Amino acid sequence: MTSPPIINIREAEEPRDLVHRCVQALAEGQIVVMPTETIYGVAASVLVPQAVERLAEMKGRKQGHAFTLALKSAEEIWDYVPDLPPVAWRLARRAWPGPLTLVVETRHRLSAARRFPPEVHQLVCPEGTLGFRVPDHFFISEVLRLLPAPLVLTSVNKTGKPPARSAEEAAASLPEVDLIFDDGPAAHGIASTVVKVENGGWTILREGVLSKAAIAEMASAVILFVCAGNTCRSPMAQALCQAMLAEKLHCSAQQLRDFGVVVRSAGLEAYGGDGASPQAIEVLKQRGINLEGHMSQQLTDSLVRDADRIYTMTRALKEAILARWPDAADRIDCLDPRGQDIADPFGGPLQAYEACAKLIEQALRDRCEELLRLVVAPRSEA
Repeated sequence: MTSPPIINIREAEEPRDLVHRCVQALAEGQIVVMPTETIYGVAASVLVPQAVERLAEMKGRKQGHAFTLALKSAEEIWDYVPDLPPVAWRLARRAWPGPLTLVVETRHRLSAARRFPPEVHQLVCPEGTLGFRVPDHFFISEVLRLLPAPLVLTSVNKTGKPPARSAEEAAASLPEVDLIFDDGPAAHGIASTVVKVENGGWTILREGVLSKAAIAEMASAVILFVCAGNTCRSPMAQALCQAMLAEKLHCSAQQLRDFGVVVRSAGLEAYGGDGASPQAIEVLKQRGINLEGHMSQQLTDSLVRDADRIYTMTRALKEAILARWPDAADRIDCLDPRGQDIADPFGGPLQAYEACAKLIEQALRDRCEELLRLVVAPRSEA
């Protein structure tokens, strides 16, 4: 058997020409090897059943062992799992593009997977679950962007054999492929981490680039409190929320992460690095809460992006955040459920801080059930 052609991406005068060549090859039903950030992947178009079936034969894929779908973006997963669990969306939006393969149950009648040809559906969803991946490599990302549907993507190897980490290994492992695009050794050289989400929790099916600790971090619900300077109101809200949730969950504030919840605070106008105000420290000290280790931080793109719920101290802060981050509209609200402002006590006497803390405590009690619903179910071991 002759070796498949290997095309070096780095030597191309115009890499986009190679992207178009790859797209055309896939549309014609060819089996194509491409680099990803983890290992080399071999792909076929979901719109060409014969190509997907040929790929399964090439891999020696056992019946019931599903292929993964490569998507162009995290948002695209909603087309296939309209009832996507919250923990799955946290993982998707925080890990993608990147070395995570997400396995989710999908039996929804509006799932786009129902429109796949029957032969393809059987190979990607044999047991009612779909696996998804958004690779973090410019070449395959550009290919996916130009395709009308996802790719069936799998590792370059016979089932049970080590995966290919270079174009040369790919050619030796699966000489039956039609085309190989070479971008040198894969950056990580090990496979993506495979995580299955079910029953509100998650399980690692295959260890890979992302550690269990990293998955736990990304799967956690993030509650973010925002004020102006992050030295008074939002640090108090953060600490009081942690204390309330810990009491409800019968754990310490330090153990909240084990329940899949992280509480943060930030300031829209914070400089960063300032401690909590002495009055805020004193007010919480009277409640048995130590705020002396707090360091202020400015509200950033990443903090807003990662937050599941954002609570502001005033309506003006909410409007200012939405003006800059309109995508946060479905995740942001004033801390007070009635929309009343919690005024800044900065510069006032201790009594002003005490009054502020009481308003925050009442607002948190009013939102207690809402906050508890964010807690992720206990997770299985890998």
